[in-house]
Amino acid sequence: MDMKWKDAVHHQRAALAQLLHEPVARLAGFCVRAWGDRLQLDDVLAAGFVGIPHATYLYALDDQGVQISDNVAARCLVPDHFGRDRSSRPYMREPVPSWGFLLSDAYVSQSGRPSLTALHVVRDGDVMLGYLGADFDLRDLPTGEVMRDASRAWRQIKGDPSIRGALFLQNRVDGPMDDNIDQIMAILQDLITERGMFHVVIHFSSSVATGWFVSDPFRYRIFDHEALSDPDICLLYRTQPWPADAETQPEAIGPILNAMRELRLLDRNIYLRSATINIFNGMVSLTFSCDGTHYLSCSEFLDRRGDFWSSMGYDANE
Repeated sequence: MDMKWKDAVHHQRAALAQLLHEPVARLAGFCVRAWGDRLQLDDVLAAGFVGIPHATYLYALDDQGVQISDNVAARCLVPDHFGRDRSSRPYMREPVPSWGFLLSDAYVSQSGRPSLTALHVVRDGDVMLGYLGADFDLRDLPTGEVMRDASRAWRQIKGDPSIRGALFLQNRVDGPMDDNIDQIMAILQDLITERGMFHVVIHFSSSVATGWFVSDPFRYRIFDHEALSDPDICLLYRTQPWPADAETQPEAIGPILNAMRELRLLDRNIYLRSATINIFNGMVSLTFSCDGTHYLSCSEFLDRRGDFWSSMGYDANE
């Protein structure tokens, strides 16, 4: 399992906790003098709302998780939640640390929005009165840098068990793409290396490919076997320089396509159904007739002595 995204989430949560802890703790202290009085609590929360960055709602709960104030928003009170039992909500089932502040795990709110909640214990001396709650819509929270360095290590994902169970009851049937695979691979190589196709999904079994081009990256093109077999298709896409930030180099594309061709024709039972190449990720994916999918870097895919090819029964010494 690639843990980098979880590490990134952990760092982002730590930054949010640092941002929110002090103002939430301060407002929790102000609530003590109004505790037990709904109207006074609403006034305290309304006055303190501006000091809680990015909050959607503030509210007070007794020590059993029952709401004893209205929901306080930026410009209004929402009285419907007074008396609501929140004890079963995800944030109430998490243990509050000894220092009295909890930033909950993200959850899906009752309105269907990814959210999180900050809770702070409200104390009068040594007596625990309850909690101050602050709800946040994830859309309103600051975000970290976009992850671009996700792991490129080989990953194998198992597919549908029913397909795996019937693996040896099926045989590959040659389609139009198989009948003209050498020319099709040559045309795809030209589209990728010369004409800006940066991501391609090759559906060998249905003889179709879908491609994305740097000149129009938000729309995909569908190429049937007839288009893929006709070199004239290349005339429709102007030549493009190879992107400087691509992980994969253009000279690797031909060997990658040749290796995919080999896996397609290697065996009648276990064969390549579809494959993808993304030059910016520097990754390929390979989905086989057993419905299993492999994700690995282009360099690892081209390493015939590596773990992937060993798993396919390939002997580099032969």
